[in-house]
Amino acid sequence: MENWLAEIMDEFGYMGIMLLIAFENIFPPIPSEVILTFGGFMTITSKLSIIGVITSATAGSVIGAIVLYIIGLQLDVARLEKIVGKWGHILRITQNDIHKADAWFDKYGPWTVFFCRFVPLIRSLISIPAGMSNMNVGIFLLFTTLGTLIWNIVLVCLGASVGGSWETIVDYMDVYSRVIYAILILLVIILLYLCIKRRR
Repeated sequence: MENWLAEIMDEFGYMGIMLLIAFENIFPPIPSEVILTFGGFMTITSKLSIIGVITSATAGSVIGAIVLYIIGLQLDVARLEKIVGKWGHILRITQNDIHKADAWFDKYGPWTVFFCRFVPLIRSLISIPAGMSNMNVGIFLLFTTLGTLIWNIVLVCLGASVGGSWETIVDYMDVYSRVIYAILILLVIILLYLCIKRRR
């Protein structure tokens, strides 16, 4: 993988990084942690600069986020109501649940988008509910760019600072991902329990 990434970055430079990150956001074959830390490493072995890598990676992330946001727009509340009207008795979801979730996202959506940019996998998928709730495009882009920029700065700078040991950062990010996933699963279980208890 290292040789493959090096070839792409050597041949296409910043454009290659932007496309890799954009593609990773839409369909993550390679985690952004790998691309970003390796991109940071490449700044000490090639003509790439830290600012250039961060800028191109951020642009790629925003492009990927916009694509997923547009997909979310196609799954707006009206369409979800139709789906729930047909299958809600099986999914145990009501149209009122949809409206509550939509209202919650309207209130806390921008900060949800921002903080989810630091959660692997979810950092990409959060763009879909943002589109579904018809979040203001300007606000969506602002919080997406800010969250993504911080994520990119940290990983690219770490990759540049450790040099050839950039894979160590990826290993630490794997541990970080598992911890975050465990916390999220626990929160989902607690929320489900509370919802079931409340309905009973």
